Amino acid sequence: MPERSWNFSAGPATLPLPVLERTRKDLLALPGAGASVLEISHRSSAFDAVIQEAEANLRELLAVPDTYHVLFLQGGASLQFSMVPLNLLGDGTAEYVVSGSWAKKALAEASKVGATRVVWDGAETSYTTVPDLGALDLDPSAAYLHVTSNETIQGVQLPAGFEPASGARLVCDASSDFLSRPTAVERYSLMYAGAQKNAGPAGLTVALLREDLLERVPDGLPTMLDYRTYAETGSLYNTPPVFAIYVLMLVTRWLRDEVGGLAAMHDRNRAKAAVLYEAIDASEGFYRGHAAPEARSLMNVTWRLPSEDLERAFVEEAGDRGLLELKGHRSVGGIRASIYNAMPVEGVLALRAFMDDFRARGS
Repeated sequence: MPERSWNFSAGPATLPLPVLERTRKDLLALPGAGASVLEISHRSSAFDAVIQEAEANLRELLAVPDTYHVLFLQGGASLQFSMVPLNLLGDGTAEYVVSGSWAKKALAEASKVGATRVVWDGAETSYTTVPDLGALDLDPSAAYLHVTSNETIQGVQLPAGFEPASGARLVCDASSDFLSRPTAVERYSLMYAGAQKNAGPAGLTVALLREDLLERVPDGLPTMLDYRTYAETGSLYNTPPVFAIYVLMLVTRWLRDEVGGLAAMHDRNRAKAAVLYEAIDASEGFYRGHAAPEARSLMNVTWRLPSEDLERAFVEEAGDRGLLELKGHRSVGGIRASIYNAMPVEGVLALRAFMDDFRARGS
């Protein structure tokens, strides 16, 4: 096998090595199908087994109640920024927590559809922290409250077990921390996530939708923008992203059988993140973390160096050592290490060793 580097990309992100190996093994012919998973019909019995297992694994890992639909969608989380208000806003007002760049984008799309209200905005502190959702002044009659559980660009994350004031109809963009920790799905009316961070390759979006919300969907929506289309057809109205669903099935198997579930995955993720945050905190200001300590993401660790020249040198030298995709998002600069579920601790330790070495030479 060609030598693999450590891939810290924010997405599409690194996948578990056992999943890649199984994909390679089955690529020419899916067992029992006589054809590649890239070739099989989405109406075939072979794919029916794949999509059924993918849903069953998600339901088991997340303890998804029977009153929720598991939908396999396309268009990424960005399409959900529009689908959510189109389906759920109606004549009401949607409330938004703006915790970073992706929440801002979600708000902008919803504002094109109907009335919105910002109940918290972290702009004044450059999105370094997150709110206490239980302390927000919310309108109990609002159509929904939209939050982004993890901001990949700023590296801030809502804490595990976050919960708004009672009565809020909670909608969550969980794209970049989906399946990274135990989640009480019953707290949400809708949770959606692009797969390309923690769940599979780009091209697939997963949505967990409480069944009663379908009654709120207005008639007359374009067919492919109507949640009922997917709920009523088992996500098979048209050709779904077959290969991406197959990989998600393998990823959820890996989480269940090799990792030991989401609680064990959460422990791994906390340990990995601690390695990098300890390096930042011990650097005496050479590395400056973006997020406030209480809001630090376990998925995306973001920091700055004393100058942009040093940041460019850091990224270039890291790449020479097989530490890839560490350049911060173009909108904020700096350094970003995305350490999603599939990043092994060995990769994080390799980055920590490079950080210590670079600091010793550059400070």
